[in-house]
Amino acid sequence: MTAYLIARIDVTDPDDYRAYASQTVALAEKAGGAFLVKGGAQSFVEGDGPDRHVIIAFPSREQALAWYESPEYQEILPIALRSSRRDIVIVEGI
Repeated sequence: MTAYLIARIDVTDPDDYRAYASQTVALAEKAGGAFLVKGGAQSFVEGDGPDRHVIIAFPSREQALAWYESPEYQEILPIALRSSRRDIVIVEGI
């Protein structure tokens, strides 16, 4: 079943964050993921939210977790953690 990694992100250091974001697409694709949303213009129709949203589709929840836990992703994760505030969830979809 397809699983979606959904990230809600407030970038606090854009220059540092770019070093992280520039590597995520290739790493996700290597793990079978496909970016559906990566930043982009947004309009809030209810409430408010973060600066940025990201949605990555993976063939399964297990593959999404394997990507997140992979040594390659864990190597760049500290960049994201120091240059943004975020929450990430993996949701099984249809």
